[in-house]
Amino acid sequence: MQYTIQHIANILHAETTLHEPSAVIEHLITDSRRIVFPASSLFFALHTKRRDGHSFIAEVYDRGARNFVVEKGFYISPYPDANFIFVADALYALQQLAAYHRSQFTYPVIGITGSNGKTIVKEWLYQLLQQDYNIVRSPRSYNSQIGVPLSVWEMNSENTLAIFEAGISEPGEMKMLAQIIKPSIGVFTNIGEAHKENFSSTEQKIKEKLLLFEHEKTLVYGSDDTLLAKNIKEGKLSGFDWGWAEQALVKINKIDKDVGSAKIYAFYSGQQIIIAIPFSDDASIENAITCLCVCLNLNIPAKTIAERMLQLRAVDMRLQLVQAINNCSVINDSYSFDVTSLSIALDFLLQQHQYPEKTVIISDLPNAAEQSVYVQVADMLQAKQINRVIAIGRHWQAYDHIIKNAVAVTQHYSTTEAFIQKFSNNHFRNEAILLKGARAFGFEKIAALLEKKVHQTVMEINLTAMAHNLKQYQQQLRPGVKLMAMVKAFGYGSGGAEVANVLQFHKVDYLAVAYADEGIELRKAGISLPIMVMNIDEAAFEALVQHDLEPELFSFNILNAFAAFLKKQGIQQYPVHIKLDTGMHRLGFEQQDMDELSALLQSNRQLAVRSAFSHLAASEDKHEDAFTQQQATIFAACCMKIEKALGYGFIKHISNSAAIFRNHGLQFDMVRLGIGLYGVDSAVEHQLQLQTVATLKTTIAQLRHIKAGDTVGYNRKGKVLKPSVIATIRIGYADGFDRRLSNGIGKVYINSFLAPVIGAVAMDMTMVDVTGIPNVSEGGEVEIFGGNIPVENVAAWAGTIAYEILTGISQRVKRVYVEE
Repeated sequence: MQYTIQHIANILHAETTLHEPSAVIEHLITDSRRIVFPASSLFFALHTKRRDGHSFIAEVYDRGARNFVVEKGFYISPYPDANFIFVADALYALQQLAAYHRSQFTYPVIGITGSNGKTIVKEWLYQLLQQDYNIVRSPRSYNSQIGVPLSVWEMNSENTLAIFEAGISEPGEMKMLAQIIKPSIGVFTNIGEAHKENFSSTEQKIKEKLLLFEHEKTLVYGSDDTLLAKNIKEGKLSGFDWGWAEQALVKINKIDKDVGSAKIYAFYSGQQIIIAIPFSDDASIENAITCLCVCLNLNIPAKTIAERMLQLRAVDMRLQLVQAINNCSVINDSYSFDVTSLSIALDFLLQQHQYPEKTVIISDLPNAAEQSVYVQVADMLQAKQINRVIAIGRHWQAYDHIIKNAVAVTQHYSTTEAFIQKFSNNHFRNEAILLKGARAFGFEKIAALLEKKVHQTVMEINLTAMAHNLKQYQQQLRPGVKLMAMVKAFGYGSGGAEVANVLQFHKVDYLAVAYADEGIELRKAGISLPIMVMNIDEAAFEALVQHDLEPELFSFNILNAFAAFLKKQGIQQYPVHIKLDTGMHRLGFEQQDMDELSALLQSNRQLAVRSAFSHLAASEDKHEDAFTQQQATIFAACCMKIEKALGYGFIKHISNSAAIFRNHGLQFDMVRLGIGLYGVDSAVEHQLQLQTVATLKTTIAQLRHIKAGDTVGYNRKGKVLKPSVIATIRIGYADGFDRRLSNGIGKVYINSFLAPVIGAVAMDMTMVDVTGIPNVSEGGEVEIFGGNIPVENVAAWAGTIAYEILTGISQRVKRVYVEE
């Protein structure tokens, strides 16, 4: 269905100023960074707690967009050739438009909600039903107040089935999502702990989620959850339930688990149904049963369902960025392929500023042979200014002319195997490579060729979790307060350039590093944000200026030396940051220095004070709150004296991660976010819903059965008192696994159990006792810290802090970056 800007204005019953009323709108945009086709995009200027979309209109306009939904009163004179729709609330207008669009289609729509499993059920239903339907579905986990309307907008007349997720975090949100999705089939996966703090009770959360299904014909749910079943019955919803009870519509009789597989026996409509799935965990079994019920409701034959269930694949909803051959990086996003997910992957590719060249290896689109789809993809690649495209598949061969017109360098192969036969390491050098292929093309074989071969200990950095943590802290800030992110010490062990690229994409205001060479590396990686360097000496002055880095000046000696260097170079008004010591007693000018410092800064035209700041010594400790307040008082007095002498203002900042939410009154003009960004609550108060960013994993090299009385490791420190099974894992103190974790002090996570270290941690290997842990095998995965063992626990075992553990992970450990 085609919409003009005038048509959309009519749908919204909105006032307009239209330069071109017939402009065709195909894409809805809420993020200024994600514009691919500006001419046919409509930008909604949304208000959030941290951002006002109206402030990005100039940027969006400069990128070629000419169609905007803005709130009434927005000043449009600078944009004479643009179309504007004026509304009271841009988010509500977006939702209204999506609801209207949804109403134009009559084919079945599956709406999925619940606390866990929504995305897995959606993707598995897609795998099970794609042979019978042309399916449109939510990309990744687009299930929010913004994500749902953007997902529903993708519906078109060629589809025959839609599958959308709906997630809520507080009361009142589901009613609007229900109006947008209007499901004809409902799925309630389960009820869990997520967002429980925003609801008065579990029952209130259930009732809110059930609002999605007020008008649907059928609701699939597990009736063994008695509270859920009770509320569904009270709501007079038509249930298609499953459970162990006799009265369940789909009665579960038995579940047999094996290693990596399970068999489910059920009874439905007078027939026995047996399905096998290639998973054995409880969550996967529950999700598979839910999918079985949806398929039965859609009248898919039980035999067909059973055949397809055997082919279910794990759903990896994440982009993975890994180091590759010849100073390249590979972004592997081959779990699924459609135009929307390609757009998301290309955005992530373009964030990798450390690589000037960008290559995309792309397959045919699954279930799509129409030339128009391939034209759209080619246009997208051209708009993103991709340097090289390697296209694999017969459809791309047929549309060879399309891709050649869009991208300067192109290559074509009929199959993945044909590409592999011609593969040479020399064809890839100093570039970022995106793998975007349908499952059938087996791009994991290409990934294996490209990835750098290192040992099996890896640090997985979840960039989505990092962005979530950033948002958690941003929501604590008063309007107008800036945020400086600390990326010193190789991004707290997580990777400097990779982390900085994410922070730049999410528009933090400043970065801070410890030394000039860290800042130089960021500049070489394409980071354009202002960067403060916290530790400088005279040897770094020239490099600072050459790479536009802003030094912290903490003593008269360093200030005078830097000013003299600038004068010699003929440089004036160079931005600097003044470090004040208010009680930390590490570095900085003290209060008694203010008269001399102010006079020196006032008379020195070489220096322009960009900010003044100080370090809080104990902001995480409530028993030291009086001292923290004393530091802030001294800081404010010092800043006032400097500002008065200079005659101009500058940024003031003293709050670190803990102080951001423990001491709201100390935010001044900017805050500095460090360890909290990486998921560690430095205040140990758990007031913020931080997510794990770094997961350190390794594998089991060997299993050994030893008898009672034997010893393990150097100096015979590990002695077993009974017959035991010992696993040697591929990590040691050279990787950053602290020797203080030896002899039972440290533990690792294997197959849902904690396995204690036995004996001494060696340089490259460590032994752990896995006696009694089921299904342990050589090559099996071992978590050192992450979601199951918080890094704070490992630090406590080692008698140190999380900072030391994170920054101590060796550079020889491969970093894998994921974005969900």
